[in-house]
Amino acid sequence: MPGKKYYVVWNGRTPGVYDNWTDAKLQVMEFPNAKYKSFESKADAEKYFAEGFHAYYQSHPIIPAEKPSFISSTDEKPVLDSICVDAACNMVTRVMEYRGVDTRTGEVIFHQGPFQGGTNNIGEFLALVHGLALLQKQGKKIPIYTDSITAISWVRHKKHKSIVLPTKENELLFNLLNRAENWLKVNNFSNPIVKWNTKAWGEIPADFGRK
Repeated sequence: MPGKKYYVVWNGRTPGVYDNWTDAKLQVMEFPNAKYKSFESKADAEKYFAEGFHAYYQSHPIIPAEKPSFISSTDEKPVLDSICVDAACNMVTRVMEYRGVDTRTGEVIFHQGPFQGGTNNIGEFLALVHGLALLQKQGKKIPIYTDSITAISWVRHKKHKSIVLPTKENELLFNLLNRAENWLKVNNFSNPIVKWNTKAWGEIPADFGRK
């Protein structure tokens, strides 16, 4: 079938290879640190699923080196001359906020919210774009860390993929999402976007400490 894709879910509700996005989406949407990717052939999808997420992303650069890099860090320590972003969302009240901090000092650089009707993924995406826009305005080429693969993917595609529907309650959030997408479409940036290595380094400094 021309144009058919297969979806690898490395980290989700039920990891595996899926032959349609409807089923794959159920495994990854709003799942913390979901790891997934589409492939053009079933053979490739099964091969890369078996090899594992880290093996795939270490051997396949997501975009050319001359453009902004989206990477899973293999460094022993984070680069301290950088910023970190994160979000927090109460899954009962759906109240969300996000912030960015100085990686070295933990000083809060920006903090937005609380917002009604949000999700953690939305907050982490907005935090990442906010951080990129701030660094561009300041003329800084330093790295920006996030612990969200989903936010990295949305930034890479310059579009959020939240399944949350717009309502009167979250109207402000969707205005911010539209602004973030528009910013990504009309601006260039070269800051490395790096996946925070939580296993090796502990919680990201921008974490709200509410787990």
